[in-house]
Amino acid sequence: MADELARRLETRDAVVVGLSAMIGAGVFAVFAPAAAAAGSWLLAALGLAAVVAYCNATSSARLAARHPESGGTYVYGRRRLGPFWGYLAGWGFTVGKTASCAAMALTFGAYAAPDLARPLAVAAVVVLTVLNLSGVRRSARAARLMVGFVLLVLTAVVAAAFLPDTGTAIGLPVDDTADPAGIPNAQVVDKDQVVQVGSLDDLPPGLHLILDPEVTGWGVLQAAGLLFFAFAGYARVATMGEEVRDPGRTIPRAIGIALGLTLVVYTLVAAAALHTLGPGLLAASPEPLVEVVKAGGERWLEPVVRAGAAVASLGALLALLLGVSRTVLAMARERDLPGALAAVDPVRQAPRRAELAVGAAVVVLVLVADLREAIGFSSFGVLVYYAIANAAALTLGRDEGAPPKAVPVLGLALCLLLAATLPLPSVVAGLIVFAVGAALWAVRRRLA
Repeated sequence: MADELARRLETRDAVVVGLSAMIGAGVFAVFAPAAAAAGSWLLAALGLAAVVAYCNATSSARLAARHPESGGTYVYGRRRLGPFWGYLAGWGFTVGKTASCAAMALTFGAYAAPDLARPLAVAAVVVLTVLNLSGVRRSARAARLMVGFVLLVLTAVVAAAFLPDTGTAIGLPVDDTADPAGIPNAQVVDKDQVVQVGSLDDLPPGLHLILDPEVTGWGVLQAAGLLFFAFAGYARVATMGEEVRDPGRTIPRAIGIALGLTLVVYTLVAAAALHTLGPGLLAASPEPLVEVVKAGGERWLEPVVRAGAAVASLGALLALLLGVSRTVLAMARERDLPGALAAVDPVRQAPRRAELAVGAAVVVLVLVADLREAIGFSSFGVLVYYAIANAAALTLGRDEGAPPKAVPVLGLALCLLLAATLPLPSVVAGLIVFAVGAALWAVRRRLA
């Protein structure tokens, strides 16, 4: 039919789309705030985030196989729980991920040329939107190239961390000082060295103290919530269910492969960062993977890592634009967004109006606001999105491919728990966004 999308993605294409969304710019930055919360228990927090991701991925895969349409949890919520819950999932995803698109574009600009960050961010959005308009297969091929380069960069980072030490660990200035007496693993750093101290009397002039973060159960949960956000890209496979060949087999397989590969990559990178920097220095670093290669004595890799971060940002942006436009398409079909956005190009069989609308919205956000510090609600929104997905999976019958009940139950509980443990500003911003969405829903229903 003319208003349906073409099924052109095979398993490897779907895996690449998921990988490009998960192994994005987050891997170059997410470990610093997570280490600040979890300290030396960073890997435990990563493991908990992976459990949540597994439950959500399993629920999403089973739902996507049953409902292979564009829109992801927006569709599942409508079909299984009712129109309001589907709308709430779609609203949170669309608003949060549009902001995330702008943040990824700005991240690319900042790494590529800080003085031209905003113009480059706009250019990136325009170029990738045009690429998406040319067809999903070309987008998947571009994502494959970007993912391949980023994986090579991350391999180099891990190798630099675990090769025999050939250089001096490189730290960064920190303004706070404190008495490290009696505190194990205290470090003082300047821009050229890291030295261990046993008391304040041992503190060399001009150096600053970095302490390992205090580990608490709440901190580990908070770190897991932050790390989960980096795993959440497998939703892109589900939101593109209408463009996947043999979705009942391809979607679950692609989500499982992409999630497994991402967990391996994240574990190796996290272990490398902890091994080289320790939790204190890792938590204090604005560019942790750059610090890892410096500490390994491989300074020549610094521009390579920065290039990897820029390319990873583009890969994440590409996958986000694809996912958001497909959710917009699904919401427009149900008139939760303007119906004009439901049009599908008869030649390319792609949602061109939805893609153009999303691209335009992201460009506006890039031009009018710096969203790098203003999208904390995205983590909250993603967790609520998957809570709804798990609730929808609980309604699947055995003859519909339902997962074991424990999987969606655990996924739902952990999503709500991790959402509650996020930093308070993120929780407040997320609640406001969902409240606005619910109010708009109520107004539209009253006027209908």
